[in-house]
Amino acid sequence: MHKTPPLLHIYVVQERAGFILFYECDERAKQLGLYIRQHQATVRQAAAVFKISKSTVHKDVSQRLKNIDYSLYLKVKEVLEQNLKERHIRGGIATKNKYAQLKK
Repeated sequence: MHKTPPLLHIYVVQERAGFILFYECDERAKQLGLYIRQHQATVRQAAAVFKISKSTVHKDVSQRLKNIDYSLYLKVKEVLEQNLKERHIRGGIATKNKYAQLKK
C-alpha cells in the first residue's frame, strides 16, 4: 500500500526586497522557540518580530514545538511562565509611565 506524503503547511513569513520568504510550520515553531529563549521575549514581542499573530506564536510554541523539539519546548515554557509571573508588574509600570507622560 502506497502512503501519501504528509501535506506541508507553508506560511508567508515576510516580504523583503520583493522576495517572499516561506517557512514550514515546524521550522517556524523552532525559530520562534529559539527567539523566545534567546531574547527572553514575550509572545507579543515574538509575534511583532515574525509579523504573525499572537495566537499563531502561542500555538507554535505550546503545541507544535512540543512534538518537534521537546527540550527546546521545556526551555521556552520556562520563559513563558516567568513572563506570566511578571505580567502584572510590567502592566503596572506601563500604566505609571503612561500617566507620567500625560502629566508632563
